[in-house]
Amino acid sequence: TKAAPYIDNCLQFVHKLRQDLNNRCSALEPLQLICVTLAIVWLIHKLKCCLRFTTSDNYLIVFKRKAFQLMMKLPFIGSLIEKEIRKAENAVKHNMMKPFEKETFITRLPQKGNGYSTEKILDEAKKYQNLGKIGWKEGRVSGTVYADCNNEERNSLLTKVFDITSYTNPLHADIFPGIRKMEAEVVRISLTLFHGDKKSCGTVTTGGTESILLVCKAYRDYARYVKGICDPEMIVPVTAHAAFDKASQMLSMKIKHIPIDSISMKVKIKDMQSAITRNTCMLVGSAPAFPHGTVDSITEIGKLGLKFDIPVHVDCCLGGFLVPFLKDAGFPVVQCDFSVPGVTSISADTHKYGFAPKGSSVIMYSDKKYRHYQYSVQTDWPGGVYASPNVGGSRSGATIATCWAALLYQGYEGYVDATRKIIQTTAFIKSQLSGIEGLFIYGDPILSVIAFGSKRFDIFGLSDGLSAKGWNVNPLQFPSGFHICVTLMHTVDGVAQKFVEDVKNITAELLKNPSAKMGEGAAIYGTAQSIPDRSLISSMAQKYLDFYYSTDRDD
Repeated sequence: TKAAPYIDNCLQFVHKLRQDLNNRCSALEPLQLICVTLAIVWLIHKLKCCLRFTTSDNYLIVFKRKAFQLMMKLPFIGSLIEKEIRKAENAVKHNMMKPFEKETFITRLPQKGNGYSTEKILDEAKKYQNLGKIGWKEGRVSGTVYADCNNEERNSLLTKVFDITSYTNPLHADIFPGIRKMEAEVVRISLTLFHGDKKSCGTVTTGGTESILLVCKAYRDYARYVKGICDPEMIVPVTAHAAFDKASQMLSMKIKHIPIDSISMKVKIKDMQSAITRNTCMLVGSAPAFPHGTVDSITEIGKLGLKFDIPVHVDCCLGGFLVPFLKDAGFPVVQCDFSVPGVTSISADTHKYGFAPKGSSVIMYSDKKYRHYQYSVQTDWPGGVYASPNVGGSRSGATIATCWAALLYQGYEGYVDATRKIIQTTAFIKSQLSGIEGLFIYGDPILSVIAFGSKRFDIFGLSDGLSAKGWNVNPLQFPSGFHICVTLMHTVDGVAQKFVEDVKNITAELLKNPSAKMGEGAAIYGTAQSIPDRSLISSMAQKYLDFYYSTDRDD
């Protein structure tokens, strides 16, 4: 054949190369050859460890990180950077300890008598509640408090339900069958809202992070034991919640972050498809994504799942109790439930727009075959056969009961009305601020989150200005911005209007003087984004958590 001469030439080249290498190594002892081989393998391994490539890293990022680490070792530059880092850490510590300037921490149990009186404990609890200065009861915070906390009837109901169920534990379903019934009803109510059929199922969890952790565990184990995938990996948008990264760390799963379109702020479907391999065990879409409030193309992700036989998870933790009511509230439907072909699981937080007290979420599956791999079962434990559906063994029955009560109190029409108010308020803020000079909105948010950016001034200067006026918004990075998550607390007359007014006034001032000295928050976030070595930022975040648990101002 025509290819034969080329094959012969290749074989001759390989034969000559082999002879050459043998001649060059003939003077070496076998032990020397073994040592040289091991040394080369060791060097390759060390180089790989040194670079520490991840799926989101490219050569430029690695180069910048290594260059920064080398600069840190230079006497003058290293000490300067270290000084700035310490300055940022001190600022974080100051902000954490500021509410307690005139306070002392209780570090020992009461030593005399039978402890504090009920009156003293209640007085202390009320005093602790008043330590914060941000007006969360007046709608001054982004997200955080989703229900109308001034609804005394609802608050009284939930308090009474908590009182009668505070010592219950669903781990002991034989002792507390009523809690089991409540949990089953919460799950089925949620499944009905998301168009689950008779095969659909789920569990109540302690929050969105646990829901995400459990679904990752379920798909990891399903991939291992059903599909024979040894190293399961997940594919998520870069804007997917950080809980997926936490799950990746805890479950030793590889995670691939897919970039988003810079205009729509939605995940790039073609890039997601290109990232799929034989090890892919789950695809993820957000409805909406936390940073910018945009909804990924769940229908297209579902098609990928069907095409490649991969489970598709919809993270609806934030929008879970808005999207089912959009149609009846008079807004376009967002396709992100079990009616979308390919969708196999959905997480939805009942403690957000479900208006339940903090500590509850629902993870839902299209089929029990997935939920079985969420479970943890120990058959040979001397304490008996042990089975638990969630991360925790014992769980608070009161959390389930108050979630159940919140759903029943609000009712379908109540959720429709709340959804209408929230979406209308979001649309008002969006319409009022979308044309402001110097300010732009990321993507086209259609639910409850609006993210802002600027090409004319440091956007963190605007968020700092809002903080100075008593607002609490969420800063964003890569790209820089901040968002406000609209809740029922913002639908009260005058709240959204005041937010719009403050944004307009601060923006006008920044346009006049875009180089004005930035506040503490702007300085910290601006510095954090510019540092290529993210391990330094990780260290600062760890310091923040250390300060959170500190009872000593000198820590």
